[in-house]
Amino acid sequence: MPDLKLEPAPTAMDAARKPNPPAQPPLDARLTEQRNPRSLRVDQMSSLEIVDLVNGEDRLVAAAVSDEREHIARAIDLVVESFRQGGRLIYVGAGTSGRLGVLDASEMPPTYRIEPELVQGVMAGGYEALLRAQEGAEDIPEDGAQAMDDREVDGRDFVLGIAASGTTPFVHGALQRARERGARTGFLLCTYPTEELLQAHDVVIAPLVGPEVITGSTRMKAGTATKMVLNMISTAAMVKTGKVYGNLMVDLQVTCQKLQDRGERILMETLGVSRDEAAQLLDASGGHVKTAIVMSRLSLDAEAARKRLEKAGGSIAALFGR
Repeated sequence: MPDLKLEPAPTAMDAARKPNPPAQPPLDARLTEQRNPRSLRVDQMSSLEIVDLVNGEDRLVAAAVSDEREHIARAIDLVVESFRQGGRLIYVGAGTSGRLGVLDASEMPPTYRIEPELVQGVMAGGYEALLRAQEGAEDIPEDGAQAMDDREVDGRDFVLGIAASGTTPFVHGALQRARERGARTGFLLCTYPTEELLQAHDVVIAPLVGPEVITGSTRMKAGTATKMVLNMISTAAMVKTGKVYGNLMVDLQVTCQKLQDRGERILMETLGVSRDEAAQLLDASGGHVKTAIVMSRLSLDAEAARKRLEKAGGSIAALFGR
């Protein structure tokens, strides 16, 4: 195999927002469908060269996400507003995008002790599509609309469509129906947003990570960018609604030995108690760290502590400061 000279990866700005003009117009204007000039000979590279190439491309992702920081913050504020009105955060997607939405939603209840309905992931093709690709399911906008009707989406909700290419019919159908039902909507994509898209939604997040190493394989850079953005949105929303004290997940749900240990350590650190005392407090609180903290600091039983928390909007900081 001949030696292959790898060009250094450009910055995110160079690679995505201001790409070098191609020798001829691309057959598809979407960044997610364009060929990456740095991987044209990937099929001739050694394993180490492929690792270096993919790693170099992945370095572009964080910078591209950073470029969208203000739009991400806007989405966070919309989510928090929905929660405070009794609404929900609903992700809608297909393929990799849909699975990432479902993944983020599924991780919220054990991490932050929320009801599963508060953050939901809607996947084109349903549960079966999580395990086995149902590619045709994404082409039916009426199914997306029906998913919003089934969940009785209303003006309290925020619905975030996720589609790396920006064109998935299922997602567009869901968002159109969500808007008709009064919900706020957002769109997360990894190509240039159209003016129509920008006008249609309350927020559009478009981290431009550039063409993939394998053309069209948006489970790679686009998927990584999507995961980063969803992490930011859901985590910040949980922080801003009192699920975190300092940087501790005081609203975690003790469902396994790992979380039992973490809960005990949080109590030991915040209250200055021993491991045995922390375990007793956690047991008395019903496995709820936040309640245990209030019980200890105010010398209350679990029921009284929960009532004090409820009055404080669930925020320990509102009760005790930092």
